[in-house]
Amino acid sequence: MLSPEVLQSGRPLLLAPEWVMLPEGPRQGLGVVVHDGRFAQVGALADVRAAHPGLATIELPQRLLMPGLIDTHTHLTQSFGKALAFGEPSEIFRRIWVPMEATLDADAAYLSAKLSALESLRGGFTTVVDAGTRSEAGLDAVASAARDAGIRCVLGMICNDAGLDGDEAAVRRILDAAATFLARLEHDPLVHPSLAISIPEAATDRMLRAAAALTLESGRRFQTHVNEHLAAVERSLVARGLRPLEVLHACGALNASALLAHATLLTPRELGLLRDSGAAVAYNPVASQWKGNAVLDAGLLEMLGVPFGLGTDGTRADGFRLMDAAEATQRLTQGLAKGDSSCGGGWLWLDHATHRAAEAAGLGTLTGRIAEGLAADFLLLDLDVPEFVPSWDLSWELVRFANRDQIEAVFVHGALRLWKGWPVDWDARALMREVATIARRDVSRAPIQRVHPVADLHRARQQPGKPA
Repeated sequence: MLSPEVLQSGRPLLLAPEWVMLPEGPRQGLGVVVHDGRFAQVGALADVRAAHPGLATIELPQRLLMPGLIDTHTHLTQSFGKALAFGEPSEIFRRIWVPMEATLDADAAYLSAKLSALESLRGGFTTVVDAGTRSEAGLDAVASAARDAGIRCVLGMICNDAGLDGDEAAVRRILDAAATFLARLEHDPLVHPSLAISIPEAATDRMLRAAAALTLESGRRFQTHVNEHLAAVERSLVARGLRPLEVLHACGALNASALLAHATLLTPRELGLLRDSGAAVAYNPVASQWKGNAVLDAGLLEMLGVPFGLGTDGTRADGFRLMDAAEATQRLTQGLAKGDSSCGGGWLWLDHATHRAAEAAGLGTLTGRIAEGLAADFLLLDLDVPEFVPSWDLSWELVRFANRDQIEAVFVHGALRLWKGWPVDWDARALMREVATIARRDVSRAPIQRVHPVADLHRARQQPGKPA
């Protein structure tokens, strides 16, 4: 019987799973060697065995070895608030996330980020793209939490400068700090630096242009939320006469380094600007369901050749449910009315949760595929479950049937991080106990404004004779 000890030997691993998920689809009869954090060889099992006669083969019957999933847009320091956003109208960042994150000291930011990282690993994500914390003390804490949890992280440093009113020294400090941040993490094996502007209106044109230029020059990602809500689009039109994505284009910030979160409200002109820019998009279907004004047409982005990956937006860290939500949301908003019964054929959502997501995150040459030379970020999935018997179409089945409780092992950078949902080298339950205390303290003192009360109180108020 497979055990975590076998996978933690410290020696190179020769894995022989029944199935391996490649970019072109699932394949049988392959062997995979993991050594020094990377895939050293991927090929026919007989050839791999012959090339490594000193390695014992770890047989993995009824197991799928697949790339780890990639969350191209999340917020690691929002885990303390999770359910506070349920049932709330759009732009909850103004009323919930900004005030809550601002209360976090470095210790609380570390705990929040590590809890988020644990949830992500449990959900099959080996890489997350964090859009930046609003905790003034939290950036280094988030980086430490990602390393300690063992997850790969594209970490955004927020560079907002709106409201500085011509304070040249303050602007210069932001830009100097941004350049230092990019350089300091240039060779970090797990934490990859990125620059972020919360939304275009949170920065001057100069800062937008400078941040996008810095990331383009360094080969990193420039992150911003764009065209997500009607309110933000209308504010931009009133203030600038331009929609948010048009603002990025006008000031020179819409370039190939950009990773745009949401982009759900795009005009035909904006779609053309997006296509021509080389910018990538994070498609967040669960966020659209829970608090959005629209759903991005991911099939249209695919046709236009716009790079995109699936993102959670910090909603729930479950990669298989995310793929299911992406396909179902596309079907309900686009496919049904057009008679499109395929809606991506299953593979589209797998691709944009793995190797195409890696490209969108700026990590396409590092992770996202089971291929020689790439980082060994992967999952071992148990297929010996009723939902996969009989199996006729593994790609579709992963999108519609797979559950995170099938994830037997999670590897990041060649190291076993989770075994059957729990870390192998640190105490997750101790973290949970600490979070339970600190989160209540910080949420209770944050000036959060909710439109609706918690569900039980909301239900009581909806009863006949009760005040609304």
